[in-house]
Amino acid sequence: MKSLAQMALDVLQTADGRAKTALSHKYAAEWRAARANGDAIEIGSAAPPMHPARPERPELLSPRDVPRRKPGSEQGRIALLHAVAHIELNAVDLHWDIIARFTHIPMPMGFYDDWVSAANDESKHFNLMCDCLEELGSHYGALPAHAGMWRAAEDTAKDFMGRLAVVPMVLEARGLDVTPGMIKLFQNAKADSAVAALEVIYAEEVAHVAYGSKWFNFMCGRDNLDPKEVFHSLVRHYFHSTLKPPFNEEKRAEAGIPPDFYWPLTEDFPAET
Repeated sequence: MKSLAQMALDVLQTADGRAKTALSHKYAAEWRAARANGDAIEIGSAAPPMHPARPERPELLSPRDVPRRKPGSEQGRIALLHAVAHIELNAVDLHWDIIARFTHIPMPMGFYDDWVSAANDESKHFNLMCDCLEELGSHYGALPAHAGMWRAAEDTAKDFMGRLAVVPMVLEARGLDVTPGMIKLFQNAKADSAVAALEVIYAEEVAHVAYGSKWFNFMCGRDNLDPKEVFHSLVRHYFHSTLKPPFNEEKRAEAGIPPDFYWPLTEDFPAET
């Protein structure tokens, strides 16, 4: 059987979104079955690419060049669903990448259980968004998308703690802040399929943020570091903006991130070098 790192590499090297997520589901099922049966899948090692394989479409644009969405119209809602699909596809790769890229850092098996589970969820989320787009006569790739989605992965490619801080604890936590507003928008439009899909995403993203918080705190405990101080330092170094309220404090707390972690990062500080 392939090692988990090789499975992760296979997903990262698959370009088509539906094919990538099908492979992600397959490997996640194999991992879960092996763990349930007490069989050992070797973690192994891999050399993941700096950029995962991507389909020819969507065209990737600089953030300032992506057309602004007007969600009050059907086309605006299609654009919003397309943007979420793009985020979810990047999340699939981000979660397999953290498995493949940092195998040199000894971690408990529960770490791999969590990120395989997260990658499996994100694969489902991408397909839910694709289904919603197709129901509206569109598809993933029909619109341009944000080229900066992978920047956090590039910036933290050699910093495991930085990856945990910026991806689940900042970027995915932001999803907890904005998804309730998106759900309300689609409820107002009586778009039942989109509402149901976004509610699944919202419920499951809390766990992904919690995985980041759990393993970030684990690493800090291993090295006797203050988690809050380390988090602030890493986010100021790797995240190229301040954090923007309002925050979903209830869901962030549920995921293990207290307010004194993120509120100080709403203020401008000189970037660390």
